[in-house]
Amino acid sequence: MASSAPLEMQGILAAVGETPLVRLHTLSELTGREIYGKAEHLNPAGSVKDRAAKFLVLDAFKRGLLVPGDTIVEGTGGNTGIALAMVASALGLRTLITVPDNVAKEKRDMMERYGAEILVVPQVPFSNPEHFYHAAKRERDRMNADADKAMSTLPQGSPRPPRAYFPDQFENLANREAHRATTGPEIWRQTSGKVNAFVCASGTGGTISGVSSYLKEQDSRVRIVLADCHGSGLASFVQTGELVSDGLKTVTEGIGSMRLTANFKSAAIDECVRVSDAEAVAMGYFLLQFEGIFIGPSASLNAAAAVKVARTLPAGSTIVTIMCDSGERYTSKTFNKGFLQEQQLQPAFDANGRLPRNLDFVL
Repeated sequence: MASSAPLEMQGILAAVGETPLVRLHTLSELTGREIYGKAEHLNPAGSVKDRAAKFLVLDAFKRGLLVPGDTIVEGTGGNTGIALAMVASALGLRTLITVPDNVAKEKRDMMERYGAEILVVPQVPFSNPEHFYHAAKRERDRMNADADKAMSTLPQGSPRPPRAYFPDQFENLANREAHRATTGPEIWRQTSGKVNAFVCASGTGGTISGVSSYLKEQDSRVRIVLADCHGSGLASFVQTGELVSDGLKTVTEGIGSMRLTANFKSAAIDECVRVSDAEAVAMGYFLLQFEGIFIGPSASLNAAAAVKVARTLPAGSTIVTIMCDSGERYTSKTFNKGFLQEQQLQPAFDANGRLPRNLDFVL
């Protein structure tokens, strides 16, 4: 029997969002502030990108740009691809995802398990036509050219052949809306309106833009802090108005940028903090050891940034950040000892493989 529920509440889509807000008790005790992580890794496809994927696809359905049988084509650092593949599978769509070749194998495997076709391209700057974003648009254009050709041979009135749709997570403001409509209100409710700072990295800009918009509407005093990684020019832009990279590479995935997206441009950011790869990696192991929380490097970067911000606020202040995805997606990278040795990112473990119970590694 067909469901009478709204599309957004059908099947697995109803499970997206309403994630727990977890008090990070060790970080809170060591800083004297209340630090919380929004457990976005508990979404059904395992990341914060489930929210954006759901909104991007439903928006396209509502505008008549997608029908069952069509193909979603997107360029992504991994998590959006997984989320789109899940949503597509639930709604009778296909997915073709272009990813840079530095994306963890675990992420590519997850996309394929959801039925996505994967096209791996070189990790190059956005200005290079081989960048995964441009590759996705070319695939979209190729598929739609084939559909137009097929349509021209069909009798008048025939159903249109399946087409390709490019959600464009970077520029499509349905991404931002996902967080303005859901993540922001959830944080406000879960903190009983007592949030002093929200700290978050940016990839597409959707999360920090949507959450900052909602929180600032509730209380303009809430500090919105961008957390930025090596190689990204976003921190420089917030500080000086110019996109300038430090020229370093990062082992984090899906965050940082050398361009201003439509989503990022609408973010209400007050300030920024930089987090090194060494700080982010060490935080990942610290949270695993002392909190029992297994999250990926971008989420760990957020947590390290939250500690830096906490140190600047009065005792007892409440800081919220995003735990973007699970560490299970990085067992071949930041949770692999060989990889860490190769990258010279080994945390300061003792002889028993444990870290000291302090935050001295967050500089």
